[in-house]
Amino acid sequence: MHALRHLALGTRLLATALLALPFASPAYAISSSAAAALSPQDSDSGLDVHAVRRELDSFQSAQISLRKAMAIAEALHSGSITADISFDGASEPAVYRVKTMQQNRIWQHAIDASTGQVIGGEPPSPLASLGAEDRDNLVVLRALRHRLADAVRVAEHTTSGKAISGGLMRERGKLNFVIVVLTGSDLKEVILEPPGARKR
Repeated sequence: MHALRHLALGTRLLATALLALPFASPAYAISSSAAAALSPQDSDSGLDVHAVRRELDSFQSAQISLRKAMAIAEALHSGSITADISFDGASEPAVYRVKTMQQNRIWQHAIDASTGQVIGGEPPSPLASLGAEDRDNLVVLRALRHRLADAVRVAEHTTSGKAISGGLMRERGKLNFVIVVLTGSDLKEVILEPPGARKR
């Protein structure tokens, strides 16, 4: 999945206006497109082109959407919210790896991308076990009205694609949702700044 995130980072282009979508101003979206045709030079940058293609093929055949996997993970612990999710097509079976937060605990789950079943399970980690920046990001996330699921919905609508991962990124004091979407054979990154996300 890290290879897919790397591919989605490229020249950023302004995306369509989002006025009618759940993120009203001051939210914005930026998308960047990865070249559809992976070239031999990609292997020079450390990317395994065949592994990336296998991962994308696995994602395209998944029966469970990323949004559905988020809903499944959040339903496991009442009141939890998703902080990070990514598709892992290299595992057997392919899964969504979901991190949810409930009060001061972080849960990590693997959701089967074909059946929606929860695979395995780990005890929660305390929020205090995270680094200061991650902790601050999650505290801000908990206080926001918008959720990662809202950002995924906006990103998929804007790009007419299917989200393959989503998470948080802080840039210049702002906490943004970062969603990677597969549109046709292109990966696009959509960045949304929810209202109230600026660091105080």
